[in-house]
Amino acid sequence: QVQLVESGGGLVQAGDSLRLSCAASGRTFSNSAMGWFRQAPGKEREFVAAIRYDGSSTYYADSVKGRFTVSRNNAKNTVYLQMNSLKPEDTAVYYCAAGGRVVLIPDYWGQGTQVTVSS
Repeated sequence: QVQLVESGGGLVQAGDSLRLSCAASGRTFSNSAMGWFRQAPGKEREFVAAIRYDGSSTYYADSVKGRFTVSRNNAKNTVYLQMNSLKPEDTAVYYCAAGGRVVLIPDYWGQGTQVTVSS
C-alpha cells in the first residue's frame, strides 16, 4: 500500500525555521509531481508548494514565496519543505501530496504534521 508520511513539524517562534519531510513508500514517485498543502483551524485546505516530477521546476503560493522552498530526492522517494521566517499565519497542519506529472494533481495524501508558530 502507498503511504506518504510527513515529519518535522513542531512548535516554533516567529522568525524561526523548520524543515518538513515526506517519505513515500509502496511505490516510486519519481514520475509524479509532489508538494504540500496546509489547513489552518476553521479554514479550507490551501495549496502551499509543488515540485515537478524531475525537480526541474517549482511553484509556490504567493503567501510563502521567498520564505519556503520545496525540494525532492527521488532516490530517497522523499520531498521536503524548508520553511524560513515563519509567521503565526503559517500555523496549520501541513499535508504532503503526490500525483500528476508536470502539475500537481493529488492522488495520494499524507496524514499531516502540525506546525505551530507563536508570536
